[in-house]
Amino acid sequence: QVQLVESGGGLVQAGGSLRLSCAASGSIFSINAMGWYRQAPWKQLELVATITSGGSTNYADSVKGRFTISRDNAKNTVYLQMNSLKLEDTAVYYCSCNAHDFVLKVTRDYWGQGTQVTVSS
Repeated sequence: QVQLVESGGGLVQAGGSLRLSCAASGSIFSINAMGWYRQAPWKQLELVATITSGGSTNYADSVKGRFTISRDNAKNTVYLQMNSLKLEDTAVYYCSCNAHDFVLKVTRDYWGQGTQVTVSS
């Protein structure tokens, strides 16, 4: 099985910064895209940013210019640097990856347990 563990969430004032990390472990043969999603109270899950194995990135319009996604392929880890945080960035942030599990012999999406980010005024 493939597991994802997020860290780095917390409480921050508006205008501040946080860095989220997500490490994948387990029976990983390879990881394709990795990404971050978020879900605010009473709202649907939304894409924040994704990054391919080659480093191509994609961002939601709401975070462009403020958030940066990166990954360390050697560590099977993806990061989300969040700057100029706004109240509306408050949400549970989930890490996801598309990976090939060499034990189950399947390629599928895996999700972390989520980490809370709260931006206060």
